[in-house]
Amino acid sequence: MTSSIVVDSSPLIILLKSGLVHILPALYETIFVPNAVWHEVLAGPEDDVARKRLPSIDWITRISVPSELPDIDYQKLGKGEAEVIFFAFGSSDVSVLLDDAAARSFALSKRLKIVGTGGLLVRAKREGLIESFSDAMRAVRNAGLWVSPELEMTLRKKAGE
Repeated sequence: MTSSIVVDSSPLIILLKSGLVHILPALYETIFVPNAVWHEVLAGPEDDVARKRLPSIDWITRISVPSELPDIDYQKLGKGEAEVIFFAFGSSDVSVLLDDAAARSFALSKRLKIVGTGGLLVRAKREGLIESFSDAMRAVRNAGLWVSPELEMTLRKKAGE
């Protein structure tokens, strides 16, 4: 089990809506959610599964990040993404769960350890937390995640399917 991960809104929403959020505490000892991410999830429609489920999860550690973050281009990154990256940049041994291309590129430029939702599913399959990578990928796509066919094929091979 890797020590900790800080999670962005989109992957958190996708995992909540797909019913796969349970893999986070199975893979990581500590799951950090910045306040901006928390508020983004709770800003969803009243009947939104993610909005309803998030407040009842007791294994999430909410964190506060300064409101004005240095070296963050808010034109390219959302507030939640910026807080995820800033927190990870100041913490040792923290991975970031990001799917947004611009956020991933920025995080890479800061030499952060990045995981995407697809990569998370690969690891969950390898560690026996899910039976079928393909079924899990279908669930996250149905929940709103877009994955290119090429990336999905690469991830499926990594998952051993």
